[in-house]
Amino acid sequence: MTRSTDVVVVGGGQSGLAAGYHLRRLGLEHVILDAQAAPGGAWQHTWDSLRLFSPAKYSSLPGRLMPVQSGQTYPDAQHVVDYLADYEKRYDLPVQRGVWVEAVHRDGAFLRVATDGGDWQARAVVSATGTWTRPFLPAVPGRREYTGRQLHTVQYQSAVEFAGQRVVVVGGGNSGAQVAADLAHAGIDLIWVTQRPPRFLADDIDGRALFDHATARRRALDAGRTETGGVASLGDIVAVPPVRAARDAGLMAAKPMFSRLTATGVEWADGIAADVDAIIWCTGFRPALAHFSALRLRGTRGHIATTGTRAVDEPRLHLLGYGDWTGPASATLIGVGRPARDAARQIRELLR
Repeated sequence: MTRSTDVVVVGGGQSGLAAGYHLRRLGLEHVILDAQAAPGGAWQHTWDSLRLFSPAKYSSLPGRLMPVQSGQTYPDAQHVVDYLADYEKRYDLPVQRGVWVEAVHRDGAFLRVATDGGDWQARAVVSATGTWTRPFLPAVPGRREYTGRQLHTVQYQSAVEFAGQRVVVVGGGNSGAQVAADLAHAGIDLIWVTQRPPRFLADDIDGRALFDHATARRRALDAGRTETGGVASLGDIVAVPPVRAARDAGLMAAKPMFSRLTATGVEWADGIAADVDAIIWCTGFRPALAHFSALRLRGTRGHIATTGTRAVDEPRLHLLGYGDWTGPASATLIGVGRPARDAARQIRELLR
């Protein structure tokens, strides 16, 4: 049996909920299909010590401020999960859980969304699947020959499981810095390697400032002014308190990226080698867009060409929350609200 609605939102994390909020405000019939068994999106699968880059009041979805977490300036992941669950309930968003979207097809005037529980027919689709389910591992020589443990950020939980071991953390972004700091504070024998020397943002800069910078840049580009550099021009790492403390204590002295893996560890271009028990790859993600393969829209680096959030070659499709290419800072809690609002408004015009 095929069910029908105006809009299908694929993904029930922060971006999907923001889309649902604005679609509901505009009176558009929609359903949110989420593969997870519980609310919270990717936040329910992060490592134990993860902290937001911004205080709670600057980490909110549209219409509902995130409450302050007692004793914490920067909330932890469980606080975000609780907030998203409350948000979904507060606005009575039509989330159906445990539904895996297999493919989206063109079907005349409609888009047909095929799931493991049957098909949906929609006049528009919003994809909000994020990147967490597509961890990226670089093609480093020897990676298959190394006999120790290798894991990605998505598999890391806490420093406890690495007690008594020597661990390499690869990555000079926020995840790499937070994981390295977590291990360093626990007294783990740590080697932190980065492609270039770590670039810490000024200690007083957090996610709110980054969002403002990204928004100003987008407005400047839209107005035809010269590119001044995105958020990355300010630095790569937000110095949240645990990272700042480890850095200032000299526990996070980064080494340059090694050139290859050996059977027992890592080796640099100058021949220096180190035996290690585990390697944690904090090397980023790619957008989870396999459900659109039948539409043949993929471009470079797995992206789909967009104007704002709308797919250039399929105007019934909007992409939300994958990064700056789908809206300034749209992969953040505070940043996804405006692109979600714009997408909902464009869908309303399309349906008219």
